[in-house]
Amino acid sequence: MTTNMPNTPKIGIVAYEGAQMSAVLGLGDIIDVANRMAGTATTTTITYDVLINAVPDSGVLYDAIVMPPNLTGARGKADEDLHQWIWDQHQKGAVVCSACAGAFWLGRSGILDGRPATTHWALESEFKEAFPRVQLHPEHILLDDNDIVTAGRVMAWMDLGLHLVRRWLGPEVVSRTCRQMLIDPTGREQRNYRSFRPNLAHKDAVIRDVQIWMEGHADSELSIAVLAKRAGISTRSLQRKFSNATGYSLNQYVQELRVEKAKGLLELTSLPVSEICWKVGYQDVSAFSRLFKSTSGLSARDYRRRFQIV
Repeated sequence: MTTNMPNTPKIGIVAYEGAQMSAVLGLGDIIDVANRMAGTATTTTITYDVLINAVPDSGVLYDAIVMPPNLTGARGKADEDLHQWIWDQHQKGAVVCSACAGAFWLGRSGILDGRPATTHWALESEFKEAFPRVQLHPEHILLDDNDIVTAGRVMAWMDLGLHLVRRWLGPEVVSRTCRQMLIDPTGREQRNYRSFRPNLAHKDAVIRDVQIWMEGHADSELSIAVLAKRAGISTRSLQRKFSNATGYSLNQYVQELRVEKAKGLLELTSLPVSEICWKVGYQDVSAFSRLFKSTSGLSARDYRRRFQIV
């Protein structure tokens, strides 16, 4: 068994079967560049191992371990020895980290129960179903809960790598590393990139017809009373059936739908924000602007500056 000196924190990057190798190697690159950028300003040097065995050596203790993303759809159900190793490392003091779908291995180890975490926003439903005891916050790109650090989207391994550099080498080295590698680490959240993709594959034909009509009429009145009349059912039945089929309350669904339509108009047109507000069914520009920012994490104008295609 080995122990690490305080000035040589050691990170274990787990190259499990199916791991995104660009993330595995890229994390090592970030650490190498950060060590060079630190120069003689600090006596701390981050070291790391790329762990390519199915079950890493349980005799080595790490200051941090990282489960990278994967692009294969794997979720690690059968990796029981690896789950136990993650648990053991955490119990012995390692900071346990994941990026994107790597959080599934942390979830299966049990260390996320009752703890806040994030993963890719597109994995939200699957993750919640698999780990109902985890406090999932998919709007965050990175969530630091001291001894557990989780990152969201596929490329958030860069944010995670810089976060670990900051932990041991400080913000100045992070800034130097970002300039060297042309990385912009600040001002982002997953909700800036999140898309609303409602479920239309359920078996309730009445609700699906309502959803399809709403897609083409976002600027119309979409009150519960109007939609219930269109569906030919009571307002109470509509609310119950809609929630069961889609996982959203009707009011929440309408807000998500309209914000998504607004995003498309901001990306693809040069229409004023006020006109976009009216085109997606809102009359109060201030209320629309507050809703848009609370949903996407950006003002409508900032969203357009970042994502406009035309």
